[in-house]
Amino acid sequence: MTTRVIIVDDQAMVRAGFAALLAAQSDIDVVGEAPDGAQGVELSRRTRPDVVLMDVRMPEMDGLEAARRLLEPPPGVTHRPRVLMLTTFDVDDYVYEALRAGASGFLLKDAPPADLIAAVRVVASGDALLAPSVTRRLIADFAKQRPAARGKPALRLKGLTERETEVLTLVARGRSNGEIAQTLVLAEQTVKTHVSRVLTKLDLRDRAQAVVFAYESGLVAPGE
Repeated sequence: MTTRVIIVDDQAMVRAGFAALLAAQSDIDVVGEAPDGAQGVELSRRTRPDVVLMDVRMPEMDGLEAARRLLEPPPGVTHRPRVLMLTTFDVDDYVYEALRAGASGFLLKDAPPADLIAAVRVVASGDALLAPSVTRRLIADFAKQRPAARGKPALRLKGLTERETEVLTLVARGRSNGEIAQTLVLAEQTVKTHVSRVLTKLDLRDRAQAVVFAYESGLVAPGE
């Protein structure tokens, strides 16, 4: 199955570089490019991609507003692509807002080419992805800002089995399903099942929310 991708970035060289890299993959088809958020939204509506690579900072309309429009479409618009935000910075205020809007994750623009390709595949499969450096700072900042929110989330942890709690802990530490499988000596498909059950039981949208929940509840502490 081929993953359809569009690239939205105000730098032509960045768009061209990403497009060439992704188009070289047999399972990825780059179906369009746009220089700003407004044109990106229009292009997405027209081409209906599976994944939108969206720069955070752009003129006319930034990536955050464009992500909102794609992920909270007006009545009559049914297509909702997965949105992978691209940023030059480790983390900024847009991270929180983009995750709330429903973005599937963040990736730094200077990540190795293999990471970009893998990120598109991960997001297309329905998983969420955060660059490790973004995850660490996101969680540290979140934990500092909302220390009082830990009571109720901690109670919700009681609904998880011991194995599900172990899986959530490793997810919060930025481990992939494959790494979790190796750590717990499980099949990767079994890990996916556990992650799915954790999200369902805790009423969480994706792994990004699971990471935040784990720290907010005190299951994992910043710096561990």
